[in-house]
Amino acid sequence: MALLVIPHKFHYLPQPLSQSSLSLRAPRLKYSSSTCLTAKSERTELVEREKSGAAILWFKHDLRIDDHPGLHAAAKHRTVVPLYVFDHRILLRFSDEMVELVLLAVEDLRKSLVERGSNLMIRFGHAECVIQKLVKEVKATHIFGEEEAEYNMRSLVDIVKDTLTSEPLIDWRPEVVLWRAPFCGLKNTEVSLPSYNDLKKLQCHYDPPLVPPRLHTFHGALNWGALPSIDDVRKFMTDYLREGKESWLTIKDISADSVLWKQPVKIVKSSVDVIGDLGLSQLEGSCQRIMLKNSVFGTTEGNIVAGGTHVVLDALDAYLRYLEGTTRDDWQEVHKRLQETESRKGASFGALFGSALQVGIISRRRVYYEAAKYEKEKNAGFLSSISYSTATVTAAVETVCSMEWYWLLALRSQANNEGSFSSRFWRWNGYLVQYTVVGREGPAVLLVHGFGAFLEHYRDNLCSIADGGNQVWAITLLGFGKSEKPNIVYTEFMWAELLRDFIIEVVGEPVHLIGNSLGGYLVAIVGGLWPFLLRSVVLINTAGNVDPGYTLMLFSKGRKISGAAWLGARLVLQYLKLSLRGLVKSCYPTRTERADDWLIEEMLRASSDPGSIVVLESVFSLNLAIPLNHLLDRLQEKVLVVQGMKDPIEDSYSKVAMFREHCASVMIKELDAGHCPHDECPEEVNRIVLEWIATIESRQKVVGSS
Repeated sequence: MALLVIPHKFHYLPQPLSQSSLSLRAPRLKYSSSTCLTAKSERTELVEREKSGAAILWFKHDLRIDDHPGLHAAAKHRTVVPLYVFDHRILLRFSDEMVELVLLAVEDLRKSLVERGSNLMIRFGHAECVIQKLVKEVKATHIFGEEEAEYNMRSLVDIVKDTLTSEPLIDWRPEVVLWRAPFCGLKNTEVSLPSYNDLKKLQCHYDPPLVPPRLHTFHGALNWGALPSIDDVRKFMTDYLREGKESWLTIKDISADSVLWKQPVKIVKSSVDVIGDLGLSQLEGSCQRIMLKNSVFGTTEGNIVAGGTHVVLDALDAYLRYLEGTTRDDWQEVHKRLQETESRKGASFGALFGSALQVGIISRRRVYYEAAKYEKEKNAGFLSSISYSTATVTAAVETVCSMEWYWLLALRSQANNEGSFSSRFWRWNGYLVQYTVVGREGPAVLLVHGFGAFLEHYRDNLCSIADGGNQVWAITLLGFGKSEKPNIVYTEFMWAELLRDFIIEVVGEPVHLIGNSLGGYLVAIVGGLWPFLLRSVVLINTAGNVDPGYTLMLFSKGRKISGAAWLGARLVLQYLKLSLRGLVKSCYPTRTERADDWLIEEMLRASSDPGSIVVLESVFSLNLAIPLNHLLDRLQEKVLVVQGMKDPIEDSYSKVAMFREHCASVMIKELDAGHCPHDECPEEVNRIVLEWIATIESRQKVVGSS
């Protein structure tokens, strides 16, 4: 698959950092025109500069001093100025509970740095402006920051670098050095990424976590800044939103459940969640959290482990030792929350510790190290790369190994961008989601794929629709393609909320929302629950049905993963791997050559990703019972149905007839194609879509001017 290079360049540490070998590139300094150095004297000057120059350690999603390669690199400098910036571009991505978590972590980070002879500078504002000012104040030669997988964070690092380069008042060029803390000595991951199974085998030879070094603090007069309260941060964000920027972020608070409560649809809580092989019984009724004096759940909602590194490590010990029991109140609380969050086997670890891992209170390598240490204690020093002795150890190891692999996959995908469109990654609820955008102006269009596909399924639609004067986005839904496949329960409403948040956070304006198959049904949900996010809807061989007699449906808020689903998903996966080529070709009846080797191989590749089996299990619990005519009731004049009439999956003639009879204002286009017309006959679909967008846009201009 060929993807385009992203427009931002970064300077990376070429080798993963370890305790025994910390390899940094020599700084590239900017000298005045009167400076003349030989190669030997220049190298000497660079070494002396590194020893004498100050370093800024920019904390972002690495709020710890334990297992911190950047801290070790910065500690080689004469003085180190640790910095955390409350930047709205970072904070807007977090829920209120996550902001509380960040505050607790920043407080603990400052305390830990003070104990090491340093401090933590705290600032509010744009990171590039804060760093630019601080570089001049302390005469810093290096800025150390963690390498990021998210596109917006990579862009922020690039903005910092460009700001420093364009600063006319300094006579040197500070180097922005990016670090990473991998499990083991993987090299050239941007060129060659090991399979997930190979990565797990490599963990047996992991680099041990780094012990915090002693730091040399800056001895000049610096204003380190006060530790803010949650009210201070809320005021900072409120003032920003009052400026009219991204004010519709509040729409994210309108969940699918809250909207459906107002619709003629009842939502009921399931009395029991499936716990899996742990053998845990769910407590009946709603469980009210008991706030303990030494609770590790320090946020208001109390849904996640919160605090500093020591707090998280203590909770991790309790989690790993679940089967041993305990008399400690704080450990009992962890065990209770483990039961409450085990919606499926192993899901509790990500639910409890995923947020701490996301903001870097604890590293993935540290989690693996602690799990491996406990496993060795139980097994006479033996550590297996195949299976583990307890379900909690398995959950911890599988979660962090999966997170590591998808993080590396995101880096590789963005480093190797070639072709007509780029690969970018956005973090949603802590998980990496792939997306792309083509075009710089015009109406926004968002393309959504079907079950088992990915954004590249629109390979011949993206550029053509963009060339028609549109800005075209495409997303790979969580659980598919190169997007992360976490151990969660996947539902149609979860995916719909992901699309809602993507439109709000990434696109930033109402869109023409286009979906194929399951993606079409998800598009219909978004249109039915949050219609103000859409300019129009295009359904291409959509899943779901038209039901004129629909009055009331009963929905279960908690989905059960039954034993039949567990077994069925594994049988389906094996069947797909053996029969995928024939199944896909049957969906392209008029142009079977479009179901080419690249498409089949990419589908097979994704089916082997960590977590793919969990996504397949969701097939058995998806509920597409809300009919399309009900979801699209308020949007019918803005709905286009594109139907391949040779669809082998469903009766296209019956579906079109139902649309015509019960959705009179919906426009319908019939094509001589199968289940995926957009890829089977892209030229024809692109023409239809462009004409549709032009019609809707002109209609809305007339309405707006009247």
